[in-house]
Amino acid sequence: MDKTEKKSEEHKTGKKPIPESIKKEREKQEILVRIMSTDIPGNKNLYVGLTKIKGISFAMSNAVCHILKINKAKKIIDLTKEEIDLISDTIRNINIPEFMKNRRNDFNSGKSRHLTMTDLDLSKEFDIKRLKKIKSYRGIRHSYGLPVRGQRTKSHFRRRGKNRVVGVTKSKETKSKENK
Repeated sequence: MDKTEKKSEEHKTGKKPIPESIKKEREKQEILVRIMSTDIPGNKNLYVGLTKIKGISFAMSNAVCHILKINKAKKIIDLTKEEIDLISDTIRNINIPEFMKNRRNDFNSGKSRHLTMTDLDLSKEFDIKRLKKIKSYRGIRHSYGLPVRGQRTKSHFRRRGKNRVVGVTKSKETKSKENK
C-alpha cells in the first residue's frame, strides 16, 4: 500500500490502519476459554459465545445471561473462573419454561429435559436407531440416506453420503468406439 491509499483508508474509517505484523500477532494470541468442554474464542461476547456449545441456542444463551444477571456484551475472556463454573452449573441445571427445552416429552421417560453436548448427540443417535429398528417411514429414509422431512430429491441430496449422480451412463462398447 502506498501513502495515498493509507491516508484514504484512515480518512474513511477515522482510525489508523493496523499493520499486518500486529494483525498476525493478534491472531496467534487468540485466547480460547473452555466452558463445558467447548473451546470458545475469548474475543466473542457472552451472548454469542455460549451458542458455540452444542445444544445452546440464542434464546437459551439469553436465558442464562438473564438468570445469572451477567451483561450479555461482556467478553468471554473477561469472565472469572467462578463465573465460568456458575455458567456451567446453570446450563446443566437450568430452570426454563418447557417450550424452550430441546427434549420435550422424552420417548423413554416422558419428562422434558434440556440436553447439551454428548447427551444430545447420543439421544439423537438412539432415536434414529429406534426409527430404523421399527422400520418407520422416517427410519427407512434415514437408512437410505434420503431426506427425511419432505424435501425434494430431484436436484438436491445427491452429494450426501455416497456419490449419487443421476444421469445418462454410456456402456463400455460405446466408450471404446468413441476413443477410436
